[in-house]
Amino acid sequence: MNIQTITTEDLLGPLNGIEKKHAPMELYIRGDRSLPSRCMSVSIVGSRKASEDGLKRARSLAKAIVSRGGIIVSGLAEGIDTAAHTSAIDVGGKTIAVIGTPLDQAYPKQNADLQERIANEHLLISQFPIGSKTRPRDFAIRNRLMALISDATVIIEAGEESGTIHQGWEAIRLNKPLFILESTANNQDLSWPQEFIKYGAEVLTREHLDEFFERLPVSGWRHGIQLAI
Repeated sequence: MNIQTITTEDLLGPLNGIEKKHAPMELYIRGDRSLPSRCMSVSIVGSRKASEDGLKRARSLAKAIVSRGGIIVSGLAEGIDTAAHTSAIDVGGKTIAVIGTPLDQAYPKQNADLQERIANEHLLISQFPIGSKTRPRDFAIRNRLMALISDATVIIEAGEESGTIHQGWEAIRLNKPLFILESTANNQDLSWPQEFIKYGAEVLTREHLDEFFERLPVSGWRHGIQLAI
């Protein structure tokens, strides 16, 4: 297993003051360490127990981002994360998986083959050294790193107690664009979307997809892709 130990700045380049405050001292990686610096990266995140509509929307958005030259970042959990990673791979794109375990472990176990493929063909990242014990809070810590690595975060769907909400707050803390899919933002059973919107999160709709790409901090996206969200 070819594991590299690097700093966050080795991976991302110079960090600003806020980013340095929240960046881990060391990262453990397998795969292509140049991916984060090559083009725009977008986190697609959401529930492990996702609805069929949520999974379809995650796949559609991942394909649209890849079609415009972007990279998909997610956390290799079941549900939305898995849909985002696999859709990027299926259309010939690149993906980065940020995991909450050491690199020699896979969680969930059914994603072990996907994790190995990402390590060999894309990029796999952990901030937890080999041999460390995995704690439930490590997955929230992982979400902080995902927000740091990504140029923007999109929440597809998430319940009130979802760990995905941690990444939303981290994106806001880092002053990075945060988007919530319209179907989730308009869900009257959820309180967190409106709280995020108060702090600057934006609602992503099919009609405003081009505006979504224009809102991101790097220009040069290809336009005109149809998105079924």
